[in-house]
Amino acid sequence: MSRRSGILEFAVLGLLREAPMHGYELRKRLNTSLGIFRAFSYGTLYPCLKTLVANGWLIEEPGSAPEEALAASLAGRRAKIVYRLTAEGKEHFEELLSHTGPDTWEDESFAARFAFFGQTEREVRMRVLEGRRTRLEERLEKMRASLARTRERLDDYTLELQRHGMESVEREVRWLNELIESERAGRDQRPTTPGRPARQDDTSSDTGGLPRHGGSTRPDPSDDTDK
Repeated sequence: MSRRSGILEFAVLGLLREAPMHGYELRKRLNTSLGIFRAFSYGTLYPCLKTLVANGWLIEEPGSAPEEALAASLAGRRAKIVYRLTAEGKEHFEELLSHTGPDTWEDESFAARFAFFGQTEREVRMRVLEGRRTRLEERLEKMRASLARTRERLDDYTLELQRHGMESVEREVRWLNELIESERAGRDQRPTTPGRPARQDDTSSDTGGLPRHGGSTRPDPSDDTDK
């Protein structure tokens, strides 16, 4: 299985853990909630769903009322199929959530993992965040060393592009530092901007003060240049 296929399977299982959905709903959620899947197609999603069904992690159910299914059949259309997570699928997803290896620190993997931090244990979140920070600090060190070696040979525009890439990584490191500090402090409210009160109804003490369904504050991984 390719890394991207594994990320897609993880995301599908995570979304279906929230509620059963049909393929169109899943694709929409993947596009809107998880920006890393903006460009993927039905041709990618449906083989993934079939694989998850074959593994026993999902089941297919008719998604329409009987009369609507009959009307679709008479009109020559396929009735909508709803995908539901099985008990085995939930157990498998929880195993994936507990994983904190180096692959979870990479750009696309981290974005998908962060989107489901609201379902992840605090200790696991900390290990993933700290691993991601270490990975970016290593990337930043390499970028600085490369820039120091090649600065004299670069034109102004290429040099500016290099600086932009470094600033993007530096921003994410600062963001990760804030998240890690929030997790360590165990805050029960999300950090607020001056003059704006925290909202108690969309935070959790077990999410370090972050929204339970996080993932909207992360810098776009497309800003990273060392891929």
